[in-house]
Formats: sequence, C-alpha cells, structure tokens
Amino acid sequence: MADIGELRRLMRQLEDQLVVCMRCGMCQAVCPVFAQTGREADVARGKLVLLDGLMQAMLDDPRSVRERLQRCLLCGSCAANCPSGVNVLDIFLKARAILAGYLGLPPVKKAIFRRLLAHPRMLDRVVEFGAVFQKLFTRPVNEIVGTSCARFASPLLADRHFRTLAAVPFHRRHPSLDTPAGWSGLKVGFFVGCLVDKIFPNVAEAALRALEHHGVGVFLPEGQGCCGIPAVSSGDTRTFNDLVRYHLDKFDAADFDVLVTSCATCTSTIKKIWPSLCEEDLRARAQTLAARTMDIAQFLVQRAGSETATSRSANGRIITFHDSCHLKKSLGVFSEPRDLIRANAGYTLREMAAADDCCGMGGSFNLEHYGLSGRIGRLKRDHIAATGCEVVATGCPACMLQIADMLSQAGDRIAVKHPVEIYAESFSAR
Repeated sequence: MADIGELRRLMRQLEDQLVVCMRCGMCQAVCPVFAQTGREADVARGKLVLLDGLMQAMLDDPRSVRERLQRCLLCGSCAANCPSGVNVLDIFLKARAILAGYLGLPPVKKAIFRRLLAHPRMLDRVVEFGAVFQKLFTRPVNEIVGTSCARFASPLLADRHFRTLAAVPFHRRHPSLDTPAGWSGLKVGFFVGCLVDKIFPNVAEAALRALEHHGVGVFLPEGQGCCGIPAVSSGDTRTFNDLVRYHLDKFDAADFDVLVTSCATCTSTIKKIWPSLCEEDLRARAQTLAARTMDIAQFLVQRAGSETATSRSANGRIITFHDSCHLKKSLGVFSEPRDLIRANAGYTLREMAAADDCCGMGGSFNLEHYGLSGRIGRLKRDHIAATGCEVVATGCPACMLQIADMLSQAGDRIAVKHPVEIYAESFSAR
C-alpha cells in the first residue's frame, strides 16, 4: 500500500488530462450505464469531476471513488464521442491503478491475478482441470447458441447461460508454429488470447486456415498467456507489466511482418494500453510491437487481399454483425469484418439497429454488476433478434459470451460466430 504522499503525487499526473474535460455532458448521450441508471456518477463526466474533486480534497474517501470507478464498462463510447478529445479510458485506468496501489487489491482478485493470470502455464493447468470436471456442474440449455447453465445454485454463475470451456484448448492443438511466408510473401505473429484459446479455439483454427489460404506464414510461440487487460482494469499494474514483459520476450526477437489477433480486446490492449501504461523500460518495445499489430479481419482485408463472393445463394442464411467497442471505437475497424462476411456467398448480411452500441459485457463489470450488464445486453439481443437472422457475428470473444448469454436466456436459436469463422467457411467447403 502506497503512502498518502505518493498517492497525491501520482494523482497530480492526471491533472493535465482532467482539465481538458469541458463538462459538456456529451458523454451522457452515449454511455450505456448512464442510460440504464440515470446517475451522474455513472457517466464519464461525473467520474472525472469525482477524480478532480478527489485531488482537491486530498483523497478523503478513496474507497468510495474506487467503487464508482468500477461502475464503468470501459467501452470507450464516451472517448469516441468526446468533442474535447479527452482520453477517458487512459484516465480511468491510471486512476484505478493509483487507487489499487494505495488501497491494495481485493484478496480474491489479488489471488487470481498474481497466482494464476501472471503465470500462463499454471493458468492453463487449472483451466484444463476445470474442463475435465465441468460437466458435473453444468448442463446444456441451448444447442444452437451452444450454451449451458449451472446444475446447482452458484453465486458466481447465478442465472447465466454460458459457453463452457473447450474440451481441447487451442494451445493443445497447436502448441507452437513457425511456418515460412508462402506466396503472399507475408508472415504474421499470432497472439491467441485467453478466451479464444480456452473457450473459442475454433476461432483461432479458422484464423490459421484463412492465413494458410492466403499464403501467409505464422509464428506462434508456445506458452502464451493473457494480454493483461483484466489485471490493469482492476488496477493491478504489477501483473499487467509482468504479462507485457513476458509476451514482448516471446515476440520481440521473431521475424514477422504483423502481429495479428482474433480478439478485439487483445488487439486494443496491445496497441493502445501496452504502450500507454507499461513500465518505462518496456515502453519502446511495446510501442514497436503496437505499431505493427492488427485485428485479423483488418489484416486479411488490407494486407492479404481477402476474396469477394462472385455470386450469392438465393437461400443464403441471414447474418447480422455487432461492432465490438474495442474494435470500432478504440481501433476504428468496422468495414473489414463485414467484408469477410460478404466474402461468403452462403450468407446475406442484414444490419441490426445500433450495431455499435455496447453489449454490456465489460469483462469484470459483468461479474460485479451482472444485473446492470444484463439490462444492457438485452437491448442488444432485441436488435439482433429483430433482423430475423440465423447467425450473429462479432470480432470480440467477450462480446460473443455476452450475446450468447442474452440470446440463450431469451430462447433464441441464433448461432454466435466470429467473422473469420464465416470467412473460412467460404473456402473450407470447396
């Protein structure tokens, strides 16, 4: 726990960022949490005023501030629509880190982050152990969505409908790869990400098929772990920096053109958060890797030259697309995933209303505020269902979990896919 003087010093580093906010209230119109609660403390402006007041009051009530700061999805809607260009996410993440340094992490989070997340091989073993026994505690509820629920009452799982752990995670299927560039002359590093590895390995498999189809070599180092977003979102900069260093050591020395991921959150974290919040001795390396990091859809369209459908089936399945916050609002990627979907002649893309509205997941926000998360998620479910689609696609595995939960609880028979899965189907079936 830091002393009060250190905390004051660190908080003053945020002053230049805080004064940019004009208190105009534009963030109210786009904040999904504020739309549900109507509470000023839940919108970005209210939190920024709170932080500014906290510095002036010399941190009289840091616990209350931390509680309010945690009521944020970190979706970036406020930052994307801020006329003053306030980097709200950067401010909130730094403030959470400062408060965690002063107050300490909650014991459960500290155990999870420091003993599991910071040690990828240990995390793999624990998750694989859980996958073996999960059928004892879960039962399937919707075969189309692919969800299950808890057999017994559970405070953690509550009423959730969830995707279970993969029987064989991706890292077991492909411990490592180092294939040369093919006819494209390109080679990528592939950052897998936790959710893709452990719950959606078919997404990573589809990415590998797409890369091979385009003659792209792949460098896949063994023993990959988490990008660090759960830790830094809770203020645990120690675990975050350990994971940044761990992965920089794995990718730094390798020879590849672009680092790709099939997880929008991982892409945004590597490109935006690693260089901004990592320790000074890591910054130059993080910036170098961030500069050549791309989402898989962005890479396939812009660099590999994804194909287009020459004809379209009259009986094509209706598919709609959800823009994940990290992909569109943070990275500005939105047309490329749609291009991958349109490349499959077996589908007809039908846009939903408010496609870029947040689904309400927000990582740990969903765990800590499930009721509020669900209210936001049900709005997204309604937009999806209104299209009459058979499939909904999104480029973020966390969004896939939230959307699957909402669709399953509503009894919808709509499959949840990643755009690269749809794209890979177009040539895998030939």
